[in-house]
Amino acid sequence: MSYWLVKSEPFKYSWDQFVKDKITHWDGVRNYAARNNLRSMKKGDKVLFYHSNEGVEIIGIAQVVKEAYQDPTTSDEAWVVVDLKPVKRLKKAVPLTIIKSDARLASMALVKLSRLSVQPVTKEEWETVMELANEKK
Repeated sequence: MSYWLVKSEPFKYSWDQFVKDKITHWDGVRNYAARNNLRSMKKGDKVLFYHSNEGVEIIGIAQVVKEAYQDPTTSDEAWVVVDLKPVKRLKKAVPLTIIKSDARLASMALVKLSRLSVQPVTKEEWETVMELANEKK
């Protein structure tokens, strides 16, 4: 199993809307590195849901339920989506300020590649975020 982080601006697509929808395809990605990360996602992988611009925090956990396929919002075959479902809202959201101040997360893509909308997360980073969110292992 692999771990990932996806970013969404709450005014465009919030965690609450995601929960209401029950499943979504993660579309609109037009960055090659982010697209390659979508292509690498496997069914069952765990995903951190991050609110960017407003809130600026990891708010929930999602799961990949369908692997990469053609992005239905474009006819350009270069772009793909994956289907995600919400698993749970974190007991305690983890703000970017806390992430940046925790030495264990200094190499996290969220800190190093802050503009990338779909990012890999290491197992150690995942466990640290879960600890900061007051979630059990």
